[in-house]
Amino acid sequence: MTYPFVQDLAIDLGTVNTCIFARGRGIVVSEPSIVALNKTSGRIEAVGADAKEMLGRTPTNITAVKPMRDGVIADVDTAEQMLRHFIQKANKGTWWRPRAVIGVPSEITHVERRAVRDSAIRARMGEVHLVEEAMAAAVGAGMPISDASGNMVVDIGGGTTDIAVISLGGVVYGKSVRVAGNHMDDAIVQHMKKAHNLLIGERTAERVKIEIGSAAPLDPGATMEVKGRHLAEGKPTTVNVTSQEIERALADPVQLIVQAVLDALEGVPPELCSDICDRGITLTGGAALLKNFDERLRDATGLAVLIAEDPLTSVVLGAGKILSDLDLLRRIALA
Repeated sequence: MTYPFVQDLAIDLGTVNTCIFARGRGIVVSEPSIVALNKTSGRIEAVGADAKEMLGRTPTNITAVKPMRDGVIADVDTAEQMLRHFIQKANKGTWWRPRAVIGVPSEITHVERRAVRDSAIRARMGEVHLVEEAMAAAVGAGMPISDASGNMVVDIGGGTTDIAVISLGGVVYGKSVRVAGNHMDDAIVQHMKKAHNLLIGERTAERVKIEIGSAAPLDPGATMEVKGRHLAEGKPTTVNVTSQEIERALADPVQLIVQAVLDALEGVPPELCSDICDRGITLTGGAALLKNFDERLRDATGLAVLIAEDPLTSVVLGAGKILSDLDLLRRIALA
């Protein structure tokens, strides 16, 4: 029996952000995957955007916890509470268990799959289906995945980069590397320590990445004031940082992602190579918005590189479309 007032949900349970799509309403939740936990009482103080505001500013008895790491659940209990909070927010006033499609990394292990599925069920989800994030991203980006031709998608999220070549509604080649946006932030934190003796937080590193970070030289270059604590003097300090040095700081994680794409192209069946030459590569995920990343990948592969219309929400929008296509869901759902 189905209940028309129970809305099935598509969930992108990301390392950085969690997005939830409700059928018939669109995206109803888009918040950071962070929980503020009271260590004394064990109580949840805040979830999502409210918890992110506490990062680096909490008293000693409150800690900001990120239950997702590298695209999978690292803290099962906290992830379950976070997911329950977001689901209740998405389906206010509903006590029925909705059906859900959840995007997961391509090379997730059986143990990690079970952790995601069990956490969703304990968070009051009913029927839970897992799909590869790259497949969901391709659907969300409007790629013709059911055609008898090769479609290549690279989804660069916060914890993982998922690469897939899709044909006839199936993944012909899939690869997941645990290098993505968070690793770029970490690289900036380490650079600021080494080059400027300055300690900065995650939020500051992310802001630097967004404002002046680049995968290839910016023309013209840019500068930015960065505030933090001087490691030797122990006092608040402001330094000027250039886009050129941040580009160098990001060189290693960017190269690892580019190399993963090159490795994927070597693993593509010859019959599909001509299709990829014609159609190019589609980029999705928040970190795909790093300035000049498409240019860098274009130079490395010699292929056309397109950024999806809305790369931040491609996975959850694709999972939402899969919700409405039961035949496709049966074909691509992970066991």
